[in-house]
Amino acid sequence: MTITTEAELEEALSRPTAADIAAMAALDGDLTVLGVSGKMGPSLARLAKRACDEAGVRKKVLGVARFSTPGVRERLLADRIETLPCDLENPEAVAALPNCPNIVFMVGQKFGTSHDAERTWHTNTIPPALVADRFCDSRIVAFSTGNVYPLTPIGGGGPTELDETGPVGAYAESALARERVFEASSEQHGTPVALLRLNYANELRYGVLRDVADCLIARQPIDLAMGYVNVIWQRDANSIALQSFAHCASPPFVLNLTGTETVSIRSLAQRFGKLLGVEPILEGTESNTALLSNASRCAELFGPPEVSLDQMIAWIADWVRRGGVSLGKPTHYEVRTGEF
Repeated sequence: MTITTEAELEEALSRPTAADIAAMAALDGDLTVLGVSGKMGPSLARLAKRACDEAGVRKKVLGVARFSTPGVRERLLADRIETLPCDLENPEAVAALPNCPNIVFMVGQKFGTSHDAERTWHTNTIPPALVADRFCDSRIVAFSTGNVYPLTPIGGGGPTELDETGPVGAYAESALARERVFEASSEQHGTPVALLRLNYANELRYGVLRDVADCLIARQPIDLAMGYVNVIWQRDANSIALQSFAHCASPPFVLNLTGTETVSIRSLAQRFGKLLGVEPILEGTESNTALLSNASRCAELFGPPEVSLDQMIAWIADWVRRGGVSLGKPTHYEVRTGEF
């Protein structure tokens, strides 16, 4: 399969697997996606809706956000996803949200923390507190981040869900605080929760793989200090999110959501260089630690990602070679100080 247009990409990102269809068929009640207008939210909502359709079940999929990006709300409505504008930092607005038994929480701020830590803490803690209280009788699947872990030795395979957290910087610290908010609410109310520690989702317009390819095309040096990463195709990450409703629990179910491979940035640069006909400019050497996560539990529960690393590289190289659009939102995976 070759992906040549954004319409084809959106179709691929929202195409349900048999497991997605089964998950939505088994899910009791409607689904609300809070923070739907981000990079992953629209395709997750579409994936859920298509899975419901193919399962032959009637469920409402509601997307909630401020919808500050033009066109996002209109495209969701065109795909029969109901929408509701809402400032999820406003207590009265959150209190007025309609009841729903199944909540996907996707609200968060990562970038800008180096000069506006206060805003990052506010965004990453206030909405979780409001949502956890408002939907204490619902099932909640909440996106978190692998940044809650410290940098760990390359050969260790990354921390498991049972290992100690060790956030570095305001983003990671506030992301762990977000988890603690949901944990506290789950303990107080018995709310079934799943916390998904994601890193890094990729599609053709953004992600670590796109970042490496963009550096090559721009003839920019690729910093090797953060020499290794974990990656996953965005649709696979969203699929696991939908399937995680079956694992929501109190205390919360915690999952490292990523691929099982420890991926070398040097190797990525060399592979993209061959496909794009560009000699990589490599800068520095690999440190003996990196931001990694052990995804063994994820693979055991949900199987390996359907889209392999090789397929992602091939698709992204072809997309970039064709001049395919970028979201212009680099991941800053190379940052080792926690200052985003």
